[in-house]
Amino acid sequence: MSDGPLAGVTVVALEQAVSAPMCTRTLGDFGARVIKVENPRGGDFARHYDDVVGGLAAHFVWANRGKESVALDLKTGPGLAVLHRLLERADVLVSNLSPGTTAKLGLSPTDLEVRHPELIAVEIDGYGAGGPLSHKRAYDLLVQAESGACAVTGHPGAPAKPGPPVADVCSGLYAALAIVALLHGKGRGRPVAPVAVSLFDTMTELMGYPLTYTRHSGVEQQPLGMGSPAVSPYGAYRTADGQTVVLGTTNDREWQRLARELLGRPDLADDERFRTNAGRVEHRAVLDTEIAGWCARHDLTDVQGRADAAGIGNARFNTQRDVLAHPQLSARDRWREIGTPGGPVPALLPPPVIAGYEPPMGAVPALGEHTDTVLGELGFSGEEIAALRAQGALR
Repeated sequence: MSDGPLAGVTVVALEQAVSAPMCTRTLGDFGARVIKVENPRGGDFARHYDDVVGGLAAHFVWANRGKESVALDLKTGPGLAVLHRLLERADVLVSNLSPGTTAKLGLSPTDLEVRHPELIAVEIDGYGAGGPLSHKRAYDLLVQAESGACAVTGHPGAPAKPGPPVADVCSGLYAALAIVALLHGKGRGRPVAPVAVSLFDTMTELMGYPLTYTRHSGVEQQPLGMGSPAVSPYGAYRTADGQTVVLGTTNDREWQRLARELLGRPDLADDERFRTNAGRVEHRAVLDTEIAGWCARHDLTDVQGRADAAGIGNARFNTQRDVLAHPQLSARDRWREIGTPGGPVPALLPPPVIAGYEPPMGAVPALGEHTDTVLGELGFSGEEIAALRAQGALR
């Protein structure tokens, strides 16, 4: 398979930060052409979060490989006119601008349905339309706090934000899934429809288990750091050589194997308090003490070897440096080299592995790098492009 499943699909992106860029990067990973329209004065503000990747920000390099950058000032009439010419040839428009911006630009769903009826328009926002928070700016941490995600992360009295920007990333993935669904429907003759994805709706969906538990029990489960309120034993334990092992059970059979074969404690396996998961959760502290004591007497390699032999899920607690050198990634050839304005850098392949298809892994674009090329494809002459640049409509 030389071309990706989305080859021939053109996506225009009016995007900032992470959520929409992850949506469009995902579409690009499947072979779509992604044209990123940026403000000539600085572009996507995520370009400037830091400069650790040869002068570029780590967020930007991660979320924007394989795209073409066109620098247009959409606050000018000529710049907006160029965008509409681009949309005439596009299949998809993805945006995540600040609240009300697309409407001010005449790019609301109603506007687009009239002017570009075949275009799949997807807008990612913070809280969704029609609610008391709809007007608010929304960033990953803010939405994680608002949705309750921080209340189930960390420790009691010390809430924490989950490390990765899960509100942004998962919203982008939901948006990409919606686009693929609509492209499929369009190919079968079904009409397109505008799509709205909010970070808040995404996070309340991801909070499905704790929200369901609290609704039906009346109990707000407390965060357990590297543990789970749903099952026990399931957590992190220090080993004799100063490492940390994570052990997990998900059913009664696994618990029996952990107690009898790993710990060598048939007394715990036979203890009526620990017969069911509900009992083990209730008496979590007792089990954690026993397991922690056993792990403290064994090196990590010994613990993991015995756990594997007993069929018990286990993992090593790794830092970022550990993961960069992880043998699972190198053995499976998961790293590729991509171009950036600052030189080549390593990047991970996208998660889906499609037999016979190598994701394009294109370069990270410089701001406005593809402006002239794309406008040339739209039929603009060199003189017209120079005039637009003189007017300040593009970079």
